[in-house]
Amino acid sequence: MTAGTVTDGGGAAGGGGTRGVGRAGDRVGSSGGLGSAYWRLWSAAVISRLGDSVRTPALALLAAAVTGDPRLLAAVVIAGQLPPLVFGLIGGVYADRWDRRRTMAAVDGVRAVLVAVFAVLVATGQAGLPALVGCAFALAALGTLFDASAFAVLPAVVPADRLPVANGRLQAGAAVAGGFVGAPLAGVLFALAAALPFAVDAVSYGAAALLALTLRPPAPAGHVGGNADRASAAASTGPTAPAVSPGTTRSAEPVAPRAGGSDRAGRRSVWREAGDGLRWIGRDPVLLRLTALAASSNIAISGMITTLVLYALTVLGVTEAGYGLFMSAAVLGGLAGGLAAGRLAARLGTLPGMRLVLAVQTVALGALAASRHPAPGALALGVFAAGTAIWNSLCAAYGQHRVPAAMLGRVSSAQRLAGLLAAPAGAAAAGFAASAYGLPVVFWGATAVLGVTTLAAWVALRPAR
Repeated sequence: MTAGTVTDGGGAAGGGGTRGVGRAGDRVGSSGGLGSAYWRLWSAAVISRLGDSVRTPALALLAAAVTGDPRLLAAVVIAGQLPPLVFGLIGGVYADRWDRRRTMAAVDGVRAVLVAVFAVLVATGQAGLPALVGCAFALAALGTLFDASAFAVLPAVVPADRLPVANGRLQAGAAVAGGFVGAPLAGVLFALAAALPFAVDAVSYGAAALLALTLRPPAPAGHVGGNADRASAAASTGPTAPAVSPGTTRSAEPVAPRAGGSDRAGRRSVWREAGDGLRWIGRDPVLLRLTALAASSNIAISGMITTLVLYALTVLGVTEAGYGLFMSAAVLGGLAGGLAAGRLAARLGTLPGMRLVLAVQTVALGALAASRHPAPGALALGVFAAGTAIWNSLCAAYGQHRVPAAMLGRVSSAQRLAGLLAAPAGAAAAGFAASAYGLPVVFWGATAVLGVTTLAAWVALRPAR
């Protein structure tokens, strides 16, 4: 699953996979704290998420006020969705080339200035459609670099055996900031002053940038691919599981190439380096399977999300006034799932836990398809959202533990791209199916797709013996 799930909490590993264990089926420890550096990183991510959740609906409201033409409104939406598809792999390359802590701070600093300027344009009545499209595009493009850097820096501040817990806390924080606080606040702020949500977003980016700077650069640690050249060579020969002792952190910063090799590394094609991430996934059987399973799941999830509002209003009987309350079940589910991810990984192991999550989600989605009343529908939606948060957390932990630090940005970006490319297929299929056969068919179809994915997962993610 990816960032576009019902919890909208951010897709760790871009919907592909991350590791919380050294080998498939190994259990992870659950003892020990996460440390102050992690909580600063968590605060930066949650504050930034809060600003995003305030800005996104405000941007839609502003676009509707500027133009009533659906085609022009679609242009604003597309402007925000296109950059991850175009620049996602490149963002991963530069997340591996540059100091990730400084990259996160610089990106959020630029975004703070950009949104602040946009807020001034809104306040002075000069924010026309070109400004809306440009702002949406630029923020999404910068986001590809930030997401890859933030994903890759986490193993440097959290012990390897605590990655499932750490990713789960990030999912939980994003669910609360985005669902319980940001989204409701956006409408209130926009009603007070159209520029106010964007000013809040600018402040959130600035605060997140300062918090990122407080993270101490990690000292280089032993890991596969000690510099960019060795990591790229590893991508050509195949992955090797890194040796990381429980309770220790790995360096998530790319180690600077040695003298004499820096020029050659610097001259390597950006696209060739991006290809290293794809090749690494292709040569790691478990990561390749996780990426394929996540893409398949996204087809079902995207189809469900596309028609969820209509399904809730017309099939479940949710009123317009009660729709926000209905959707709060997804937020609560995301919160609960994020908090439970670490315990599930500690009890079952990362990959067995992910198999179980897919099975539970299939049952929940089937229950949602069979529901004809708001209460059971909301319960099923909450369980499904909890599963999404757990999957994202465990997926992220698996990849962060298995992929060399010098390649984390590229591999996670490649996985994220696979999930993003799968989502439009589900949305398009859902639209046609709903028009031709009705909304319940979409949800039963999504259940079938997820069921097939679950069966595949029980075979593909079987623990090593």
